[in-house]
Amino acid sequence: MNWDQLICDTRLGLEHYHDNKGGVRSDFERDYDRLVFSSPFRRLQNKTQVFPLPGSIIVHNRLTHSLEVSCVGRSLANEVAKLLRPRYATEPWAYKLREAGDIVAAACLAHDLGNPPFGHSGEKTIGEFFAKGKGRFLQERLTDEQWLDLVHFEGNANSFRTLVHQFKGRRPGGFAMTYSMLASIVKYPYCSRYAGEKGKFGFFTTERPHFEKIADALGLIKLDEGRYCRHPLVYLVEAADDICYQVMDIEDGHKLKIIGTDETIDLLLSFFDEEERVHKLEVMERVTDPNEKIVYLRSCVVGTLVQQCAVVFADHEQEILEGTFEGTLIDRLPALAAQGYLRCSAVARERLYRAGYVVDVDLAGIRIINELLDRLIDAVLNPQLNYPKLLLNKFPQQYDVDAPTLFEKIQSVLDHVSAMTDLYALDLYRQLHGITLPSV
Repeated sequence: MNWDQLICDTRLGLEHYHDNKGGVRSDFERDYDRLVFSSPFRRLQNKTQVFPLPGSIIVHNRLTHSLEVSCVGRSLANEVAKLLRPRYATEPWAYKLREAGDIVAAACLAHDLGNPPFGHSGEKTIGEFFAKGKGRFLQERLTDEQWLDLVHFEGNANSFRTLVHQFKGRRPGGFAMTYSMLASIVKYPYCSRYAGEKGKFGFFTTERPHFEKIADALGLIKLDEGRYCRHPLVYLVEAADDICYQVMDIEDGHKLKIIGTDETIDLLLSFFDEEERVHKLEVMERVTDPNEKIVYLRSCVVGTLVQQCAVVFADHEQEILEGTFEGTLIDRLPALAAQGYLRCSAVARERLYRAGYVVDVDLAGIRIINELLDRLIDAVLNPQLNYPKLLLNKFPQQYDVDAPTLFEKIQSVLDHVSAMTDLYALDLYRQLHGITLPSV
């Protein structure tokens, strides 16, 4: 793969349209702005990241997480570009490397757009509804690839669909984003046939032609039918996400008093050698607010991980371009930072993700999503009956409940459910059970 081809501002759905707008914004900056002003992005403010909406204590939701990932991703991509530019100083396309920061920033904003309510538990619940729940009866009515799309339902694939699918009444190309930005959000550039035990894949059957068109235009290496190498900038989006959720989860755990101040400081200092620790402890003596101490250390950890991941990318650039690089940038961190990252991961897994109210929300979310899927799928399958006919009025107009195929009808339900905020899903569940009635 080569950077000249990989960095491309052609827009999906507008391939034959060119408007030299001028002005100060690049097409990749326009991608970023278009996302910020979009409804799917705004809805992330009421979607769980890890902890349920806690009231007066402000912890991360999907919106704040995505904004922070975008900031980190931009910095990381700019660091990489700075390291790579001397290598390509004589190439006529070297200026394109300056665009990497804007491409990655936009991709980071979009990386969670397709995630359903109630965090990762909601994602798993949708797949299990079809694999082991009430949706099993649909298997015999679908193709093998369509069925694999459902039982391995994937937030990443749904993010790609959210951006590229032509929803009812919308224009071709969906958001009409640039090819490079769209390719940079696809962590798993293959169809559900290759999902494997982890159930990961990058695009649904319905969006496969879009991805293959983009991949071929960008020169992504084709490994097999329906399977490609990653766009190199995916590694930066992934690293920014990894850095943010790991470090920010620890900070949230401290705010919620699940992890004590001394333990949090010890965890964050573990990323640094003795000399750096002494310096950081001296700086922290200037403030007495425990939260400010953690904020300072968190920023130091993020900055260190950004620099180290950029060096890993630059050191392994040739392997990445050849499609032979294995694992993630985080996997290749120097020993000290890697050890600190693993310590944070262990604490988050044992203390945060199993916290009582996190589990309570997961349990409630599983029940809510299963019920909504059951009722809404029944409605699109039996629209002639009175209750389903009334329920179909709850669907936003953009979701095509009258689609020509069964699979597309089911996808209209998944589009609706996955777009819901936690609070909307809960409210609809209550209404369907007659627990609440809308006020006039």
